[in-house]
Amino acid sequence: MNWLTLTHTQRWHTHRQTVGTGHLYQGRFKSFVVQTDEHLLTVFRYVERNALRAKLVDRAEAWRWSSLWRKTCGDARQQSLAREWPIARPTDWAGWVNADEGEGELRRLRQSVVRSQPFGELEWVTAMIERFGLVSTIRNEGRPRKVVVENCS
Repeated sequence: MNWLTLTHTQRWHTHRQTVGTGHLYQGRFKSFVVQTDEHLLTVFRYVERNALRAKLVDRAEAWRWSSLWRKTCGDARQQSLAREWPIARPTDWAGWVNADEGEGELRRLRQSVVRSQPFGELEWVTAMIERFGLVSTIRNEGRPRKVVVENCS
């Protein structure tokens, strides 16, 4: 998916002779390893809370363009468009999505999204980084600072 969206975007900009800025596929595809089903639910919750977090709605299921709206408010056809998850959806899913996720959880999850870092418990994340060679996901962004060595004369 990453290759497909990147290639499409580059061709679109080339055809229209534009520079690669703006909304078109601006980092939409994200992929990172998730430890457990509970962590996966946290990721799903993060996605379905986007409109609520941005204060566009009072309740997450009120955002008509979300899968949560389709599942809770949509007609049969609209509900059928929302794919089933690989795990069972909790009974009070909408209530959990609407509850505040907490600053620590949000910070850790955003780091996984932005850096494609594994998401889970710290010990497991460290093991996955070592196992799959994902050291770049924990380094500081950008080039390392240049070290200036002074002469001793």
